[in-house]
Order: sequence, then structure tokens, then C-alpha cells
Amino acid sequence: MDLRQAYERLGLPEEATREMVEKRYDMLLRQERRRIRAGEGESPEFAEITRAYRFIVEQEEKQAVSELTEQQYGKYKQFAGLAEKIDHFISYYKWHTLGAILLIALIIYGINAYIDHREEQARLAALPPMDVYGMLMGQFYNTNGSMETDELEAAMLGHFPDWKRVELELLSFSLEARSEFDIAMLQKALAMLATESPDIYILDKDTYPWLAHTGILMELDDLAAGRLAPLLPEGAALEESGGEEAGVHIYGIDLTASPLIGELPLIKDSFIVGIRRDTERLDNALHLIETYLKSIP
Repeated sequence: MDLRQAYERLGLPEEATREMVEKRYDMLLRQERRRIRAGEGESPEFAEITRAYRFIVEQEEKQAVSELTEQQYGKYKQFAGLAEKIDHFISYYKWHTLGAILLIALIIYGINAYIDHREEQARLAALPPMDVYGMLMGQFYNTNGSMETDELEAAMLGHFPDWKRVELELLSFSLEARSEFDIAMLQKALAMLATESPDIYILDKDTYPWLAHTGILMELDDLAAGRLAPLLPEGAALEESGGEEAGVHIYGIDLTASPLIGELPLIKDSFIVGIRRDTERLDNALHLIETYLKSIP
């Protein structure tokens, strides 16, 4: 495959910018995900699209490295290659000793990490099965000022006598990124959205539209019109756009008015629960929502 063929595979002209390439691939990726969710299976053509995209990116990176090398060593003209080798030789031996020290440190760290991992695995194996796993995202803060969730988990577990284990992740941040802490926590939230699979997301009024737009939340329209209908106060079923092609649906239930929510050791201004689209504990997620709805006068 050459560059011309790669651009053609993406349906773009050869003079397309990197931004155009990224936007085109992102659009094709979203289309592929929709096909998979619809049960159509993976498209054979998409593997070629991905290969073309990676080829273009690799070529651009090679070009950037070449331009940087030319900028740094071009002044030596015919001796540019020799100057680059000498520079690399000096750099290598300058940092060789430090590299050996770092290697030893990494080996020690790896051994300790392995031991910690085994201990954590043993601890998790001794725990009862998970009843619900939730992630709080937005302006939520423990009343004790810490980032630990033990007290919060214990308080929530107390509302469900038949449950044995509730696990929560607390990611406190503002989407306005008003501080470096907000920026760091928002980056962590994005990473955890890609790697973690909670059953429910507990959101404030600002993070709810943001998360709904990602397409990660389950559409609750049928449940709001059926199973949950007798319990829903006016305005508790929140409609939001699920993205350009998903349309407007109910993705969250506002439980802020629940007295039981008020018992949680949590500082908040709103408490909206959404269910992850692919949760394996749907019944428990719905039971949680129903329990808090039932406590609303």
C-alpha cells in the first residue's frame, strides 16, 4: 500500500490534512461501532480502513522525524550523517550508567508490583460477589474531605439489606477545568471511561449531558414509560442527546430529591444515575434506582 492508495481507502484526496484524516477515521469508526451494536458483525473492509489510517499516520511521523533531523544536522551538509552518529554516541555513553541504574530500579519496581498484584488478587478473591459497581463523576465530595469511598460504600450498602458488596469510584472534577486538579481528574476520568465498566454512573447536572453524548449510557425510555413509571416524580426522567445520530432519549434518572440519597456522606448539588449500556448487572442497577425513587415523598 502506498500513500495514494491509503488516502483513497479513506475516501480522501492526497492533500488532505492530518485533521481531515482524524475526522474521517473517527466517523468511520463510529459507523463500525453502530454496525456491531446492531448485530451486523465486524465489517471486513474496516480492517483495511484501519491499516490505511495507520499507514498515513506512520508516514507523517517518519516525515516529521526526517524534517527534525534535517533541521538539527542539515548545517553539516555532507557530514550530517557523521554528526548525527557522533551526537548519538556521546548521548548514549553519557546516559549509559544512568540507564543501568534505572533498569535495576525498574526490575525492583516490577517485582514489588507483582507481589502487590498477587496480594490484591487474593484480597479480591476473598470478597463477596459484586452487587453493583458505580462511578461518581462531577462535583461530588466526601463529607470527611478524603478521596476514599469506604464510608460512602458502607452507607449505600446499608440501603440494600440483601446486598453484600457495593464498590464506588469517586472522580471529583469540574468540566470547566478551573484548576490543575480538575484537569488531572478529567484526564483520569477519560482514561477510566475507556478501561473500566461500572454498572451505573452517578453524575451531576453538568457531567450528565457530557456523558450521555458519548453513547455509553443505556436508553431508558421504555423503562421510564413502563417499569419505572409509577415511581417517577415529574421531571425525574431526564432527556438528553445521545450524539448526532442517536437522537434524544432518556439516559438518566434524577434521584436528588430522595431522602436516602441525603443520608449518604456526600457533598453534591445533584445526583443523576445512568446505566452503562453493556452492564451485566442490569437488575441490580434498576433495583438501586427503584429503591431511591420509592423514598421520594
